[in-house]
Amino acid sequence: MKKKQFTSTILHADREGRPEHGVLHKPIHTSVAYGYEDARELAEVFQNKRQGYAYGRQNNPTIDALANKITLMEQGLASVIFASGMAAIGSTILSLLRSGDHIVSSAFLFGNTNSLFNTLTSLGIEITFVDATDVANVEAAIRPNTKLVFVETIANPVTQVADLSAIGDLCEKQKLIYFVDNTMTSPCLFLPVDVKASLIINSLTKYIGGHGNALGGSVTDTGLYDWSSFDNIYDNYKNKDSAQWGITQIRKKGLRDFGAALAPEAAHHISVGSDTLNLRIRHACENALAIAELCDQHPKVKKVSYPGLPAHPQHDRARELFKHFGAILSIELEDNIDCFDFLNSLELIVSSSNLGDNRSLGIPVAHTIYFEMGPERRTSMGIPDSMVRFSIGIEDKEDLIADFNQALGT
Repeated sequence: MKKKQFTSTILHADREGRPEHGVLHKPIHTSVAYGYEDARELAEVFQNKRQGYAYGRQNNPTIDALANKITLMEQGLASVIFASGMAAIGSTILSLLRSGDHIVSSAFLFGNTNSLFNTLTSLGIEITFVDATDVANVEAAIRPNTKLVFVETIANPVTQVADLSAIGDLCEKQKLIYFVDNTMTSPCLFLPVDVKASLIINSLTKYIGGHGNALGGSVTDTGLYDWSSFDNIYDNYKNKDSAQWGITQIRKKGLRDFGAALAPEAAHHISVGSDTLNLRIRHACENALAIAELCDQHPKVKKVSYPGLPAHPQHDRARELFKHFGAILSIELEDNIDCFDFLNSLELIVSSSNLGDNRSLGIPVAHTIYFEMGPERRTSMGIPDSMVRFSIGIEDKEDLIADFNQALGT
């Protein structure tokens, strides 16, 4: 049978794993401990000589089924599931890097990722922030101790699109880990493996889960990075094929040691939600483009940031890389319009900090999720006080357009 498309693959992933009793979804396994009749088998599981379950903080059948789905989505080698996207980023970096190592990171980062990276500097891991929309800036920042390059596909909230393909070529040439945050696009719109990503982060809370009812995060190893050339792998994790060294160390030193394990109930919510990812995100992207076009022509809106608009600096790149332009957009209101009053006048838009929900959400960026950065850093990222970010959902397009028109006043 020929290779199935995205939705068909995800819908039948659990069933093809032959779960117990013929159920169509992997059931929720709540057990923390797993017993073995032969104690030698238990020891072999601990020593990575045998597949199996040792303790709920490290693995669980329900969570493994979700990890299999994410790996299929990203067309990768293997995935590790965490309690949140931030747990996935932090645990992965701290499991792979050491004091004295250097990261080149996009300067256009999610606020909490920026905060985490600033914390890493206090632990001796050096960070250089660059404008990653141009690969030349990334290349200029590379040092002899550089181990990893980190970028987001579409930056939050100003929607800059990193020079993803060129950075992948650079990392391959320099033998650097290329860590791509795919949350804003999801594997439904973009496959980082196609631009030679080594590791892929997804906040499962967002589009993959989609329903705003479960936190979760994942890291996927694409299988493209040669871990045998990476000198930070501990000897304990070199007892398998070298392609497994990186993901094994992330699972052991990251997930196990930091303990940011996802609960099986949340894994089940995310897995079921992921079944409709393709349907949801396509509709949300269509809605987002319509709202971006409306705001772009409105006299009370100073600027719209959305890759689907031809005036966007990386519009051509986004059109080449992504199946759709995403469902995140930001607007800057004219100076005489209060962003809080504007948000309060919207009837369908929920004032909320989440992204990728089925419902459309809006938030005054500078006053909330980027407040801790301070005005200087916000200015360097292109975030004015009047900016409002929207995560557009799956409401009927006509209703969203009518709501924005009444709030802006036409």
